[in-house]
Amino acid sequence: MVMVDTGAVRLHVQRIGPREGRPATATVVLVHGLLTDSLASYYFTVAPAFAAAGLDVVMYDLRGHGRSERPAEGYTVEHNIDDLEALLDRLAVTGPVHLVGNSFGGTIAFGFAARRPERAASVSLIESEPATAAWAEKLGGILDRVVTQLAHNEPDAIAWISTHRGHNTARLAKGAARLARDTTLGRDIPASSVLTAGQIAAVRCPVLGLYGGASDLAELAPWLASALPDCRTVVIPGHEHSVLVEASGTVGGHILALVEEAGRTTGRVAAEVAG
Repeated sequence: MVMVDTGAVRLHVQRIGPREGRPATATVVLVHGLLTDSLASYYFTVAPAFAAAGLDVVMYDLRGHGRSERPAEGYTVEHNIDDLEALLDRLAVTGPVHLVGNSFGGTIAFGFAARRPERAASVSLIESEPATAAWAEKLGGILDRVVTQLAHNEPDAIAWISTHRGHNTARLAKGAARLARDTTLGRDIPASSVLTAGQIAAVRCPVLGLYGGASDLAELAPWLASALPDCRTVVIPGHEHSVLVEASGTVGGHILALVEEAGRTTGRVAAEVAG
């Protein structure tokens, strides 16, 4: 386990790379989702395949999640983008990185690309979307229900989850209840700054949107493709919001294809400039 002090918070980081000391072809940064999620959702799904493909893989627990420090406040998208930027600086990752974000992690990843376009080689959004006014309203409703139904009625809620969803899910829900109850996360995230249509369209790096066909977010695919200058979307039938875990091979394959294509394009442009 590695803890990295960003200057604002201590983050738990895991980093894996190509076997036998081979040099990495690029760096991919994996950003997980809210409340019940952690870097483990990547560690046990796509991360090993990314490393085997020759990538330097950086995973970390968001502030308040997993083994990272849990400050009492400071959970807006901006705070999380600050954390990501500081983390890359502390790890001496200076070149453009391929950002992969699941759910809320994708909102952070996209926000990072909008703020620091020179540091983003590509963005892959798994069941995710940029921070817009509609996104903030939706997250506000979800988090209000979490605080009301879970954090303030924890014993009954956890008992129901344990009975109907299993002990592991109940354990994760209990941690989510503590996070929602003991921090300002529930108020901070809906109050995050949102991006304008112009700021979204200004993200020029390749963007990939991956959605479960049975997920409510699948309807975002056409909008995302039309809003960005370089975007493709993939809808994976038969899956909902947990498509990363349920269809990790398919998800990882699409992301690797994007990373490899972006690498070839960058190399061709560099050669043309040099020539």
